[in-house]
Amino acid sequence: MADRLTGGDSSLLRRINAAVTLRALREGHAVTLTQLVGDTGLSRPTVEGVIEGLVETGLVAEVEQPPQPDGQPGAGRRGRPARWFRFRAEAGHILGIEIGVHDIRVILADLAGVVVGSHFRPVEETLDAEERLTAVRSVVAEVLRKAGVSRDNLWAVGVGTPGIVDRDGTVQLGTAMAGWTGLDLGARLRRSFRCPVMIENDANLAAIAEHWQGAAVGADDVVFVMAGLSPGAGSLINGRLHRGFGGAAGEIGALHLLGQEVTPERLLSTTGKPLNPLDEAAVARVLKLAREGDEVAQVATDRFLTRLVQSVAALVLAIDPQLVVVGGWAAGLDGVLDPLRERLARFTLRAPEVALAALGSEVVAMGALRVALDQVEEQLFAVNPPTAEPTSPRS
Repeated sequence: MADRLTGGDSSLLRRINAAVTLRALREGHAVTLTQLVGDTGLSRPTVEGVIEGLVETGLVAEVEQPPQPDGQPGAGRRGRPARWFRFRAEAGHILGIEIGVHDIRVILADLAGVVVGSHFRPVEETLDAEERLTAVRSVVAEVLRKAGVSRDNLWAVGVGTPGIVDRDGTVQLGTAMAGWTGLDLGARLRRSFRCPVMIENDANLAAIAEHWQGAAVGADDVVFVMAGLSPGAGSLINGRLHRGFGGAAGEIGALHLLGQEVTPERLLSTTGKPLNPLDEAAVARVLKLAREGDEVAQVATDRFLTRLVQSVAALVLAIDPQLVVVGGWAAGLDGVLDPLRERLARFTLRAPEVALAALGSEVVAMGALRVALDQVEEQLFAVNPPTAEPTSPRS
């Protein structure tokens, strides 16, 4: 690419060189100028110039030489000492937020994605949209306060929510929480932050999180099943999230609309009447009774499992994933993985692997954090000029 650049492309060439150098630095520990020259393939004067600029922005710091294997800095070496540099991950921070029906969860991390703080707060299911957003802002403020991080130091925020979310962050359909359908969640939250805010469906973020740090590491064709009162799913195809044209891909919970007799409150009933109230505590009781040998509860659980498998099988037949990760009511599902595997083998042409989610209750917030980290990396390694100035890193 560089050999086709003209004199007018010097600024582009500088951006390319800076991106290459920063990527090499961001890989991990402190490195020398000589190592950077070797890692990037750039000339020493070019690397020196790039490093000088990165130090000025606060993204890179010069550090003392780390101890050598014998514990003595520079032992056995002569001549001018090497200069060592590191990426300043603490130059900025990112947030991953889950706005759930029953709780708000926020995770704070540095620019390398290392978690430096988190906070969780239960909320009432009956909260209206304004009250829920107020709770979100309060939990964010608490996380930042405890970590001693300024709101101005945030580079990106990822947010997960139940429902169908369009690319601008509007909840097109969200029946789980009052006042959520039609809410421009992106616009509302962007008023609270001076950085990019990305809104995404919770099951989609769970799929991203498990692929990043959970049960789906190394698998690029993945279905994550959020086994809740209305099951949903997120899918990765070739390692990339598949949202669908309008963001509604994976909404397998809508399949119950094909027949009212297969709604969760009927499937999980142990009395012949619809389960009321239909909430996670009531479902947990049914699953617990089934594990303890209660025959009626076992029948109810079997009905629910059959319906779940049929929904998942439809998605498996459509995209043929390598792996299905099951989350949501993980504590109650660990005993049904084998039946899931067996039934998927009967209902599909090629049975995928089936695994329990590894990230537990933080899976959605971790997926939101990964989306925020992707946004940061896009800023850090951008070659083309951004359409808007990103938040400046602070030294």
